[in-house]
Amino acid sequence: MTTSFYRFQDDSRNADIQIDINGQLFHRDEAMVSVFDSGFVLGDGIWEGLRVFNGRVAFLDQHMERLFEGAKALDFELGLSRAQLAKRIDRLLAANRMRDGVSIRLMISRGIKSTPNQDPRVTIDGPTIVIIAEFKEPDPELLSRGLRIFTVHVRRGHPDVQDPRLNTHSKLNCITACIQAIKAGFDEALMLDPHGFVATCNSTHFFIVRDGEVWTSTGDYCLAGITRANVISLCRHNGIPSFEKNFSLSQVYGAQEAFVTGTLGGVVPVIEVDGRTIGEGKSGPMVQRLQNLYAELVNKDTSH
Repeated sequence: MTTSFYRFQDDSRNADIQIDINGQLFHRDEAMVSVFDSGFVLGDGIWEGLRVFNGRVAFLDQHMERLFEGAKALDFELGLSRAQLAKRIDRLLAANRMRDGVSIRLMISRGIKSTPNQDPRVTIDGPTIVIIAEFKEPDPELLSRGLRIFTVHVRRGHPDVQDPRLNTHSKLNCITACIQAIKAGFDEALMLDPHGFVATCNSTHFFIVRDGEVWTSTGDYCLAGITRANVISLCRHNGIPSFEKNFSLSQVYGAQEAFVTGTLGGVVPVIEVDGRTIGEGKSGPMVQRLQNLYAELVNKDTSH
C-alpha cells in the first residue's frame, strides 16, 4: 500500500469548519467560487500552505514574502496588505476555534472573467482570495517509517517555459509525475532537472546525506520552499555541512540517508529510491537530529 507525504489523520471537526472567501465566512458545504474564476478556468493563481501552532502561523513572514512576490510575477494585485491578509487568517482561526494541529491552504486567483479566455484583460473583478483552515496533523507513523520514492520521466522545466520557483495553481507537471510514481507502486515522485541532475519531488523537496554532509539541489528547478530554506539554515547554524549542488541518481542510491521537507510534515525520512534501500532502510541519525531541530525552530517561531 502506498502513502503520501501529505497523509494525515482524519478529524471529524472538519465537517463543520468555516471557510473565508473574499473576507466572508461560509460553512464548508456552502463555500463556492464562480465557474468563471481564473483559478478554475486556467489555474491562474498562487497559493501557500501554512501550519498553525500555539495559535500562530509558523514562518508567516516568509510565506507572505513568497506569496506577494508570486503575485507580482503574475502581474496582479491582491488588493490588501500583508497585515490585512494576516488579520483574515486570524479571524478564520478564531471562528473555527483553532489553535494547534491546523493546516491552512491560502489560494488566490486573478479573479472572475467575463468569458473563459486566457487573456488577463477579460478579468472583470479583483482577485479571489480563499482561505481554508482544517484540523490536520501529519500521520506520526509516516514521520518515523518514511517514504518510498520513484524517479519519473517528467522533468522540472526551464524558467523560460514555466518558472518552477513560483508557487502557482498550475501544477500539472507535478500531478503527472505523482501519477507515474503511484502507478509504479511508490509514494512520491522524484523529478530530475533538464540536465539529468536531481531536482525535487512532486510535492516536497529532496535531500540526501553523504559522509555527514547534507546535500540538496541547486534550487534552480524547484519551488522556493520555506521548509527547505529553514532546514538549510538549521544545518549551517548547527555545524552540519550542507550544500546546494548538482548530484546524480547514482549518488542518491549510495547515500547513507535521505529525506524530504514540506510544510505539513516538516522533515520526513526517505527509505527507498527506485527499489534501492537507502542506508539501513529506516530513519537515520541525521534525519532524527534535523526533525528535532526543526521542531525547536517551529516552537521558537510560534511561541512569542
